[in-house]
Amino acid sequence: MRHIAITMGCPAGIGPEILIKFFSQTERLSEYNPVILGDINILQRCATDLNSKAEFLPWLPGTPIHKGRIPVFELSRLPANDLIWGHPTIATGKAMVTYIEKAVSLILDGTFSAMVTCPISKTSLNRAGYSFPGHTEMLAALTRSTKYVMMMAGSRLRVTLATIHCSLASVPSRLNQEALSALIQNTDAALRLDFGIVAPRIAVAALNPHAGENGLFGHEEEDSILPAIESMQATGIQVQGPFPPDTIFLKAAKGKYDAVICMYHDQGLIPFKLLHFKDGVNVTLGLPIVRTSVDHGTAYDIAGKGVADPASLAAAVEMAALIVQNRDTAQKNSR
Repeated sequence: MRHIAITMGCPAGIGPEILIKFFSQTERLSEYNPVILGDINILQRCATDLNSKAEFLPWLPGTPIHKGRIPVFELSRLPANDLIWGHPTIATGKAMVTYIEKAVSLILDGTFSAMVTCPISKTSLNRAGYSFPGHTEMLAALTRSTKYVMMMAGSRLRVTLATIHCSLASVPSRLNQEALSALIQNTDAALRLDFGIVAPRIAVAALNPHAGENGLFGHEEEDSILPAIESMQATGIQVQGPFPPDTIFLKAAKGKYDAVICMYHDQGLIPFKLLHFKDGVNVTLGLPIVRTSVDHGTAYDIAGKGVADPASLAAAVEMAALIVQNRDTAQKNSR
């Protein structure tokens, strides 16, 4: 039986806490067979600080999972007494990378069916010597994927992003018809395969106010966005736009569209987190593996205080399991 890998994220953040809460509160663990890739020392320190009675069991591929004990594939052994919640170090940065790298390799060899990631610190990632702007780009490099897409998914809204971790000033120069066409195509394919939507309806948000107002407020809509939409419409994809960003998310949230393609990070994440702050899921499309993640950060300001909410982690695990099931079903049907 295969399992879902959950990487612990930054040891100094809220990852250990939400993991302990998730395992103690979730009744459907046997359906997911989740295993933590992380550090028992840090998890035990967190459990002690939370006054939790959680018990951790060292786990290796092929060994059984014992009910009532949390399986941990131990990949680091940091000195727990030296850890200060909310204060990452180079050592914690290297550890969180180790969890991610091992999870990817074990999915590729068939040990795990999917991975769910707890939050990492991008600053800590770079200080540890890894020049990635975030989880998504690192996973793309590890799997040698070039056409990867960041999707934020919830019960009311899904968004995918044309640009991710870059300055707002650089966004217009990064938009082009070819890349946007590929994004529309990848979003449509993921909605069909991973989410089981037979005929996806996709909306595209404009970059500029009022969708550019016929060039009065910018030309990106005419030069790049609309040509991409029209080229994909010609292939049979149900995609419309570009729509003014101030109205399209309301229409999508009411069920008119299955996803909204956004031009930059905050254009999509502000409305998404307004609706799904607690239960949103980050899904990386275009990888040869299934990866979902919590939609929040390390929350260093509340780390170690016992107030972190595991709802997004629970939603991420459930969505990973759903995607695996949908892909398995599609594969069986194609035979």
